[in-house]
Amino acid sequence: MTWGKIRMAWTMAPLVLVPVAVIAAGEAAPTARYDMRAGTVSGLAGMGTGGTGGMGAAMGMMMGGGASSVQHELYLRLGSAQAPAGGKASADHFVPAGAKLGRSVALVAPPRAQETVPELLPEKPRDRLLIFWGCGEHAPQGQPVVIDFAKVAAGQMPAGMPGAAVVRDWGPTPENARSFARWPAEDRKFVKPDSSLLGAHRVVSTYAPEMDFTLSKDFMAPVTAHTAKLPSGASRLSWTGVAGATAWLAFLTGGKQGPGGTMGDMVMWTSSADRQFGGGLMDWIAPDQAASLVRSGTLLAPAATSCVIPAEVVAASPDFRVGTLTAFGPQESFAYPPRPADPKIAWKPEWTARIRHRSTTSWMQAQGMDLGAAMRGAEDAGAEDAGAEEAGVADAADAREQDRKAACKPRKPSLGGMLGGLGGAVAGGMLGGAKKGC
Repeated sequence: MTWGKIRMAWTMAPLVLVPVAVIAAGEAAPTARYDMRAGTVSGLAGMGTGGTGGMGAAMGMMMGGGASSVQHELYLRLGSAQAPAGGKASADHFVPAGAKLGRSVALVAPPRAQETVPELLPEKPRDRLLIFWGCGEHAPQGQPVVIDFAKVAAGQMPAGMPGAAVVRDWGPTPENARSFARWPAEDRKFVKPDSSLLGAHRVVSTYAPEMDFTLSKDFMAPVTAHTAKLPSGASRLSWTGVAGATAWLAFLTGGKQGPGGTMGDMVMWTSSADRQFGGGLMDWIAPDQAASLVRSGTLLAPAATSCVIPAEVVAASPDFRVGTLTAFGPQESFAYPPRPADPKIAWKPEWTARIRHRSTTSWMQAQGMDLGAAMRGAEDAGAEDAGAEEAGVADAADAREQDRKAACKPRKPSLGGMLGGLGGAVAGGMLGGAKKGC
């Protein structure tokens, strides 16, 4: 089994919902909305966002090692109902010095997505995906749900499919705003491991009211997780708590090698007790929604420090397993003018702003793997990272920008694409974000 095949496994995910903006009922929409998402990523995810762990750290991950690199990620999105004054769009977010981004970053409109024409699959798909969920030494009766891709391609969906009922709340998008811009952009700037968001922030644009707010919550601490094999064959996942955590979610994908070195069955597991996958669970979740999802069993409680991965999951993925653990965190919200204390008074804010937090770690376990081939595959797959290092780029985040651009390039459609979204969610969870900058 090659590294490339393992990377392919990261793109396998259950059906996800189309992103929908969440607007509270009965409230007047503000003229402009600003959305910030701040994440801490460690372990394999830390390397995926421009970390300096390299292949040595990756090999340590395969042997069950803990977190190595710790990185930060920051996503900014501005949406407005107004057109740019004078017809020229510009927007800048002025940041505190601790952010280490210079005086400001420029938010820009993303390029228009190019549509691609689906091509016929070169051959009939033969792979299967086995889906498990819930913590416990053994998977309960009724698991796994088996997705036979050959049958799905023929229009036969299996019974008992896991759901994606958690709506993905991206806030402003190009579809729900007259004017829209986002960052990271093409300015080659990214937050660093020692960046801080604390302090005064100001957003100035030609199509939205000026926004001023002060952040009192910084990036969350990194998560440290460990796995241990139990006599039953199950694997105990344990972790240390982090300040501000409102809920936890563990996710794992794995598989085994088939005859002749081909990919055999793929495996997916989540700690969700009510078989929820994808959707908003691969995003940033607000504290009030996290509390509701804890009550329903979709997320683990803030005080949780362990979850047992069933023996059947481990047995079905003997060759490799890649896992993530996410701590959803606090949120700060701002509005102008502020919401009136009297609910009878009509409230029409000029602008609203929010920042959501999370901290994610990931790990890999691989057995019976050709490490030489794995390293060669990793070098090929990470050519952008290697090129950046060879060119003497001082900031490793440059490699991250190259990864983003590569991920946004139109590709030949895969089986996942033909099935309506069997890709992206896991990659987002593993590497600290979905395709938000394309």
